[in-house]
Amino acid sequence: MICIAVANQKGGVGKTTSAINVATALAATGSRVLLVDLDPQGNASTGLGVPQSARNKSSYDVLVGETGIDAATIATRVPRLDLLPATVDLSGAEIELVEFDARTHRLDTAIKASSARWDIVMIDCPPSLGLLTINAMVAADSLLVPLQCEFFALEGLSQLLSTVERIRARFNPGLSILGVALTMYDRRNRLTEQVSTDVRAVLGGVVFDTVIPRNVRLSEAPSHGLPALIYDHRCSGSEAYIALARELIARLPASAKAA
Repeated sequence: MICIAVANQKGGVGKTTSAINVATALAATGSRVLLVDLDPQGNASTGLGVPQSARNKSSYDVLVGETGIDAATIATRVPRLDLLPATVDLSGAEIELVEFDARTHRLDTAIKASSARWDIVMIDCPPSLGLLTINAMVAADSLLVPLQCEFFALEGLSQLLSTVERIRARFNPGLSILGVALTMYDRRNRLTEQVSTDVRAVLGGVVFDTVIPRNVRLSEAPSHGLPALIYDHRCSGSEAYIALARELIARLPASAKAA
């Protein structure tokens, strides 16, 4: 089982959209995937069509030790894709977790104690670098970083990379950057092209070749409770996420691919 955290401390960069659609694409290839919604807003849960009323147990309950992952996980409408949903209770978890022993390892411990019936675990992190995201990074083998093609992108990325280095030094020396995915790409905008060029100049091969375009269908899909890959698999956004998933799979360890 390999664990991938989808992280960026900036909001509105396509993080949850990326988590949902990459997880869906991975499930479509035959992998058994668990998507962990670790964002108090619960957008990944909503985007997969899971209403609040169906979230009897959540990632909050797992973090505070009230239940295990297996008991809290629910099936989605996507074959082979399960969800550990989020509720608004997560908004207070940052404060509550301070009182727990090994508070940075709560999610890691829960994942390792699960039945391991999944090949890939993806974690949708909140748009911050607080204790929830730290838990995700401690549990993760690698990070998928969605990066919006806009002016402040590199500044925010440097802050995230600094946090990754601190996590490596203190908690998880094996944490790696699986890749940076450029999102909200608009070929009509010269700034978009400049940001893309700058990011690739700084990070080189860490940046995926595939870029995720601005696409109305990607924005519409969550309101229907469906991944864009199911809502409209022929739209440019869906095609881009399928291509991104192929690249991501190529970067996974051989053991994960074999699973």
